Formats: sequence, C-alpha cells, structure tokens
Amino acid sequence: MASSLLPVIATILVSGIGVQLLARRVRVPSVVFYLALGILLGPFGLGVVTVDTFGDGLETIVGLSVAIIVFDGAFALRIDRLREASTASLRLVTIGAAVTFLGTAAAVHALERVGWPMAFVIGALLVATGPTVVTPILEVVRVREHVAAALETEGILNDVTAAIAAVVIFETLLLDGLGATAAVLAFLERFGVGVAAGLLATVLIYALLEYGVTRERGPQAARFLVLSAAVGSFALAEAAAAEAGIAAAATAGIALGNVDLPHREAIEEFARDATLIVLAFVFVSLAALIDVGAIVRLGVSGILLVVVVMFVLRPLAVGIATAGIERFTRSERLFLAAIGPRGIVPASVATLFAIELATRGETAAAQTLLGTVFVVIAATDAVEAGLARQTGEILGVTPMRTIIVGGGRVGLALATRLEHRGEFVVLVEDDPARIEAALDRGITVHEGDGTESDALREAGIEDAKRVVAATADDDDNVLICQTARAKFGIEDLYAQVNDPQNADVFESLSVTAVDGPTATAFALDNEIGRPELANWMSDPGSAHAVEEVRVTDDALVDTSIRDLNERIPGGCLIAEIGRGEAAHVPDPDETLSYGDHVTFIGDAAAVETAVKRFHPHE
Repeated sequence: MASSLLPVIATILVSGIGVQLLARRVRVPSVVFYLALGILLGPFGLGVVTVDTFGDGLETIVGLSVAIIVFDGAFALRIDRLREASTASLRLVTIGAAVTFLGTAAAVHALERVGWPMAFVIGALLVATGPTVVTPILEVVRVREHVAAALETEGILNDVTAAIAAVVIFETLLLDGLGATAAVLAFLERFGVGVAAGLLATVLIYALLEYGVTRERGPQAARFLVLSAAVGSFALAEAAAAEAGIAAAATAGIALGNVDLPHREAIEEFARDATLIVLAFVFVSLAALIDVGAIVRLGVSGILLVVVVMFVLRPLAVGIATAGIERFTRSERLFLAAIGPRGIVPASVATLFAIELATRGETAAAQTLLGTVFVVIAATDAVEAGLARQTGEILGVTPMRTIIVGGGRVGLALATRLEHRGEFVVLVEDDPARIEAALDRGITVHEGDGTESDALREAGIEDAKRVVAATADDDDNVLICQTARAKFGIEDLYAQVNDPQNADVFESLSVTAVDGPTATAFALDNEIGRPELANWMSDPGSAHAVEEVRVTDDALVDTSIRDLNERIPGGCLIAEIGRGEAAHVPDPDETLSYGDHVTFIGDAAAVETAVKRFHPHE
C-alpha cells in the first residue's frame, strides 16, 4: 500500500507546486490550475487518483490539511484589518450567509426536485468561499484594503459555519430525521466545542512561547509550536464532535494572530509555506474526485443552479452587506458580487458525505450531492476565480497605489486627503502609535521600515504609480526615493524636505520636493489673499474636488473646450490646461493636444463624472 501511494503522492505534490509557480507567472489564481490538474489526474483523465486511492485515510488527510489552511488564513486576520470592513464583513457572514443558504437550498429543491433535507445540506455547503480560493485571487488582484478584508473575513468565518452546519444538517435532518430544533442545538454544541478547543490551544501555546520554552532555538521552536496549535486544536475538537475541528483551528488562528508573539515573522513565513504545500496537495486530490458524469447528468438544472448562485444570490448578498457603506465604491460592490468561488470545505465535506451515502446504498443521492456541489465549485472557480484579474481591471478596482512612507503629521494628512479623493493609499510606518492613528482614520497601513526594499515590496510598490517620502529625516527620504527609482523603477517621486538647505539634493535626483517653510508661506499667502478659496481647497471632507487628467485618448485630440463643456455636468469647470511648464485658463475655442493636463474644479460628484467621461481609464 505504502509503495503504491508514494508515486501518487509525489505526482500530486510536484505537479501541484509546479502549477502554482505557473499560476504566479501568468497571474491567474492558482485554484484554476489545481482544478484542471485534479480533473486530469482523476478517473476522467489519467486515472492516477481515485476515491479508493487513500482508502479510510482520506478524511484524516483532508481534515488536517483544511485545519492548517484555515489556521493560516485566520492567523493573518488581524483585528486592525477587520476594522477596514467590519460592517460589511458582519453582514456577509450573517445576513449574506443566510441569503445564500436559503436561496441555494430553495433553488436545489425546485430545480433538482430533491427533498428539503438534502437541499439544506447542499445549501449549507455552498455558503463557504474560503481562504483556499480567496487568497490566490487577492495575490493577483490588488484591491483596496477594505475590499480584501471583507473577502478574507467572509471566507474564513463562512468556512467554519458552513462546515459545521452541513454536518449537523446531514446527520440530524437527512440521516436521523430529528428536526430543526435538534439541528440548531447540535450546531451550537459543535461550534462551542471548537471555540473552546481553539482557546485552550491558544493559552497553552502562548504560555510555552512566552515563558522561555523557545529560548534556545527560538524561531524554529516557535514555528513548530504554532503549527501544533493548528493540528492539536483540530484533533482535540474532532475527538469531541465531528467537524468542530475547523472552528477550533480558526479560533486558535485568530486568537494567536492577535497577541504579541515572539518570532512572528518566522511563524508567518512558515505558515504560508506549509499552507502552499498542503493546499496544492489537497485541492488537486479533491478535484481529482470530481464526478464529471454526475455533473453532466444534472443537465439544464445544473446550469440554472449555477446562474442562480452566481448572478442572483451572490449579488443580492453583497448588495445587502454593503448597503449604505460609502467607502465601497460602485465598482468595488460589483467586484465583490462577481467574486464568490467555492473551495476546499464544500468539496471535502461533500466527498465524505457521498462516501457515507454510498455505503448505505443510496448511490443516487450520493451522485446528486456530489454533482450539485462540484458543478458550482467548478463553475465559480473557472469563471469567478479564473477571470478575477480581468474583472478587476474592467471594473477599475485595482487602481495603482500611492505609497507614502512616514505616518507623521505630514504623511497622515496627505494620506487622508488622497483617500478622500478616492486614491488607493498605503502608508508605510513602524511606529505603533502612528499606525493606530492612521488605522483610526481608515488608512491602509503596512507595518515596516520604509527605507528597506523588502518593506516597500510587501507594501505593494511594484503596483504603485507614485511614492512619497514623508519622514522627519531627509537622509531617509533621499534613500527611500533612490530605492524606489533604482530598484522598482518608480519615476513619480515626491519628498518632504525638513531642512531647506537639502532641497538641492532632491532636485538633483529629479524628486519633486516641498520644504516646510515654503509650504507654510504658500498656505499663509492663500489665507491672506484668497481666504474663501483656501478654506474650500483645504477641507478634505467637503463636497468639492479638484482633479487633473492627462489627454491620452486620440479621440479627444483637437477637440475644443466648448465641445468638451457639453460632455461634463453642471457644477464643474475646466479650470486649466497645462502643457509642460506652461499652464493657462483656456479659451472656449482652444483645442486639446495629446499629453495636455486638464484640471477640473467643482462639486465632487460632478468632477468625478467629468473625469470618467473625459478619461474613463484615469
């Protein structure tokens, strides 16, 4: 048995890691390649992996793998990140989950003519999105922090509740017919067991890490102790109640991720590497067990179910979750509505359910369960995950970043103003008090030393259009600008000059720099000579805006200002045209040239509309 398993496991691991590297290269979420590879290796392909390959060990292998994956995702879910989309996340995992559960169950019952117990089992399973499919998407689609936080929080928490709910409904309603009250009590029992086991593991591991057990071989011991928290909490909870282990792993991950641990960077790196390995293995293995025949037999009902899940229930859940939250733009709402792929949890639990049904002689029910769950997994992974980058680009939710290094008064004030203008700002800072102040204002913060290239890379400088060095040290600001240009090719550089005598240094580097005395004199001059305009311009929370766009559309070249004014709404003016160093107020008959910089001024909504009409890709 061991000798026959070895080449199978090696094939899955090597090919899984290989396609993961390919996915990164072509910037397509790895889950798409896992799915394709699994089908290739499965019974409908090469036949390398079948349902009998792992025998009775399949449940254990999948369970431990899911525990590690969920723990890693939960460990990265810091409380300060939850603030980014707390209301939307809460609605997604409550009202949104309920809408998805009940809507899917109703669609399955109506389209496939199955009983309500089976429909509720499938509905519960298909609530789960999960970090296994969301994380690969966010690696290739750079969205603003509150959007990422909403997707990640939904994935982790819904994985937990969906798994427990599905098991409870399967056992109490489908197999034993005990009724809704018994199902609710069983759900609460399993959830409670999982949370208790996760907290117990957290206390034990934290005590070991905090009180010197890791002193001799610190980073290595810390890595393995934290991994034992994932596996140990899962095993402890599973021994008490089936499927409580996922809740335990998630609880331990969130709890340990939000306490001050020694060697945190080493732990995070190890957890990511472990997750990549088990993810490649378990996703490919489960994808190989997809019953293509059962999917085909669903026919039109399967297609209609996919349409309902993707184009009715998901947009409805997201619409409810983000209603009234101004921070989510229309494009971001549409992106969230378009991204809801299903992952490991529904695939693994559905496979185990099908095996149990088959052993009871209920082959038809097993095929219906597998076919229904896997048709949604395959469709959402192939379409929503596979086209995630293109969807993000079309909707414009992947704007180029502005990296501001330094969270002092200048950096924080600038970040606030740019955020109010809809810019995608990432503030790089290592001072805890300043980080807290920025987070309180809703600014995305990357904790790190902005003079180090690794910190800039992790903050997303490779996707940035500009970098602003706003620290209190001119030497640091020079180093930041040099690193941004030399290592990352950023040409649009700005800097705060703390000592006016250093202005020439920045000028020699072609860095746009502003020194304190000059900025203060300019502001005072505005207050003295143009007080109303100064107040109008200085209030970042007002309903006014000034936006500049560059003419890059050939269709706009040689268009007159008079004709352009007909395209923009009332409450907005074309205030200026800049050509190189020359800027002026245009005459109505003046025409545009390629590369001109056009400045709009007026009400914020009108300016935004004008910019989109004038330059939709800006």
